[in-house]
Amino acid sequence: MMRYILHRFIWAIITLWATITITFIIMHSIPGDPFAKEGTMTESMYENLQRYYNLDKPKIVQYVIYLKQVALLDFGPSIKSKTLTVNDYIEKGFPVSFHLGAQAMMIAIFFGLILGVIASLYRNRWPDYTSMIIAIIGISVPSFVLATLLINFLAVKWSFFPVATWKSWSHTVLPSIALAMMPLAYIARLMRTSMIEVMNQDYIITAKAKGLRKNAVIIKHAIRNALMPVVTVLGILTANVVTGSFVIEHIFGIPGIGEMFVKGIMNRDYPVILGSTVFYSAILIFLIFIVDVIYTWIDPRIKVTGASK
Repeated sequence: MMRYILHRFIWAIITLWATITITFIIMHSIPGDPFAKEGTMTESMYENLQRYYNLDKPKIVQYVIYLKQVALLDFGPSIKSKTLTVNDYIEKGFPVSFHLGAQAMMIAIFFGLILGVIASLYRNRWPDYTSMIIAIIGISVPSFVLATLLINFLAVKWSFFPVATWKSWSHTVLPSIALAMMPLAYIARLMRTSMIEVMNQDYIITAKAKGLRKNAVIIKHAIRNALMPVVTVLGILTANVVTGSFVIEHIFGIPGIGEMFVKGIMNRDYPVILGSTVFYSAILIFLIFIVDVIYTWIDPRIKVTGASK
């Protein structure tokens, strides 16, 4: 297991380095610079700002400097803010984004599993059709469209929930639903297919033949084995939730890292864009690693490569 963890850690570092490199190249390949719109700026002020943010140095030197900063967990100062650094933005925005993402994933997992199990147990009947209609809507409708509809009906017309602020639990409901619908739909469809396959396995038929109650067969035998494909895609779904939160946070005015990232792109704030990308990438790599560990725990038949050597 330690060899496996070390192997995964090395690949995580390589993946993170590749993400930093690609993002750095893309950002510095875009024509122009962050100070191009400052019409009242003198030539000397422009040169001082370029020097302060190392933008006057060759690209390879900027790249090396940034790698050193990341190694020290210092993402540098924001170009557009005179008082805040990128670390300050992350410290303020991450708890909000984590709250939103965790709540959305809990909604997606809980209701997705329930809908998937119900659809499989009542196959080709109205509960199955209802569950799959919800799943199709979740997959087909983009999160930003769903967010607009939720705001229009549940906030503006019917005044059930507030929007455009982040103060109480009620402010988290609409953005969490909008963010959760896509992963909820995938989990429901995948759980339905997996449960149907598991319920036709020989060990399930044997358990029923032994006289075990239906609930015991479903809960103790079927659901646990049907969960394996769902757990496998949780890392990918989490990534989708994270990237989707950029748009959702901007629509609902949520002061998270996603909002910071969008504003950074609009303002061409290189440190903010790179810092938020690196931070999110590190979180996603860690989450995928946790999913791999959970997957081996759910199915003891899976062995870690090289563990027996």
